[in-house]
Amino acid sequence: KSGKRGRRYPGEPRAAPQHTMLAVTLAALPSLLLSPSVPATGSSARAAAVRMAGDGPSFGDLDGSTARIGIIKARWHPEMSDSLIAGAKEALAACGVKEENIVETEVPGSYELPLAARYMALSGSVDAILPVGILIKGDTYHFEAISDSVSSGLMSVGMQTGVPILFGVLTCMSEEQARVRSIGPGNHGPDWGRAAVEMALLRQSAVGGPKSKFFMGFGDSGEDDAKPMTRPAERIGF
Repeated sequence: KSGKRGRRYPGEPRAAPQHTMLAVTLAALPSLLLSPSVPATGSSARAAAVRMAGDGPSFGDLDGSTARIGIIKARWHPEMSDSLIAGAKEALAACGVKEENIVETEVPGSYELPLAARYMALSGSVDAILPVGILIKGDTYHFEAISDSVSSGLMSVGMQTGVPILFGVLTCMSEEQARVRSIGPGNHGPDWGRAAVEMALLRQSAVGGPKSKFFMGFGDSGEDDAKPMTRPAERIGF
């Protein structure tokens, strides 16, 4: 008769009633849900804090002797932004960019970078623009709103004007992450500087070289040894 439902074999321990097991599970559930995870400590915590997406792109030999680079600084977190710009300018110098061909300005914060980049692009004075800013997540949705707006705005400026706009804005979850990426060996500035030179050269090759004065109707004529270009009858898109 042992095979019948509800019967047990001789010596087999009695199973706990289902309602008892359910009660035990429900009693333990709050502690399982509310108990905090054990935070990483020591070297493991440090490794997690400084982990980056990769080693960055590789750059060949870049001749930036004819490149004109604009740099726009957002004034929030000046120690870190200054370090990023210093790293970028070191890379520009290493690529042969002349000091007089570096145009610098600043704005209050990262949100103002896209409009300032547009003004600089339309001036016709630069071949590529490096906006530099730092955004650190706080307790509100402000970080996400600003990050999305700045990223989209800078991309839009580049697409509308044809002047390369680098994304020199750190979007970090903590101040420590920002410091690791802006000060010391993890400084992103040098890579941004080299990328600016490469994109400036790409633009020059696309619109006729560094002596091309007119770009989408902007710039002045001046003296030019290259083949003269005709000023468009109307400015396109502006």
